Amino acid sequence: MNAFVAPIAVLHAESLCTPSTALRRTTFVTPARTQSRLPTVFLPARRTPPTASLESDVRTALNKLYDTTPCMPIMVRLAWHDAGTYKVADGTGGANASIRYLPEKGHAANNGLNIAMDLLEPIKAQFPAISYADLYQLASVVGIEHSGGPKVPFRMGRTDAGEADTTEDGRLPDADKRMGHLREVFYRMGLNDTEITVLSGAHTLGRAHQDRSGFDGPWTKVPVVFDNSYFVEILKDEPDPDLLRLSSDLALLDIPETKALCEKYANDQKAFFDDYILAHQKLSELGCFSTSNISSS
Repeated sequence: MNAFVAPIAVLHAESLCTPSTALRRTTFVTPARTQSRLPTVFLPARRTPPTASLESDVRTALNKLYDTTPCMPIMVRLAWHDAGTYKVADGTGGANASIRYLPEKGHAANNGLNIAMDLLEPIKAQFPAISYADLYQLASVVGIEHSGGPKVPFRMGRTDAGEADTTEDGRLPDADKRMGHLREVFYRMGLNDTEITVLSGAHTLGRAHQDRSGFDGPWTKVPVVFDNSYFVEILKDEPDPDLLRLSSDLALLDIPETKALCEKYANDQKAFFDDYILAHQKLSELGCFSTSNISSS
């Protein structure tokens, strides 16, 4: 059974740190001769919050990577496959970097993602304070923006899973299945039909590889640009023979509600971007945050 094919890069062409409140001596109050000596006054130094500074530094490193190696699509796939294991019923899975451990790392749906993880290791070594879970999701967010897509809000604070937290095989969508299967998988994550449709639009980036998924080729003519061309292509009456249209793509045309969304996004890129931002942020935070542990940046 072929696994759902999310964006894959063509590589050859193709935490929280505990905020240490640094104190600096800002004012020495000189007492008047008639007064007793007052204590030296220390005020907190004005500085960028550590998580914001860390995120900014990692973003810079990711953009440098993308400038030399156009691996944005495979980073989107890595983040999606890590987060997409979430099961709302019991809170297992989600964006916790469990994908870096066997057996999850070895699932057929994750073939080739070791490439993305290896590319991110030097950045992790440079910035050890960032969790793998944050790094994988931030790499996707930055990759989309680097490819011309929208700026997806991001917040630091994901906790890395341990080896015992890996999920069983079969939680990700199958590229050979239609809408009933997609709904089963996405509803399990707590996502809806709009989110099924708009997140499928990420196939505008990247291509499939025969040795990884059993499929070969890109979904769009310019697979390193994030735009609405995925929807334009799947709606064509006469499809381009050089482009992919998988069963899971055509499933979006199976029911009036999702077909109408495809038509909307094909005709209005801003509408696609607006809905994509919300869906991507939701996906990237599955299983991670509660009202008590959110760290905005």
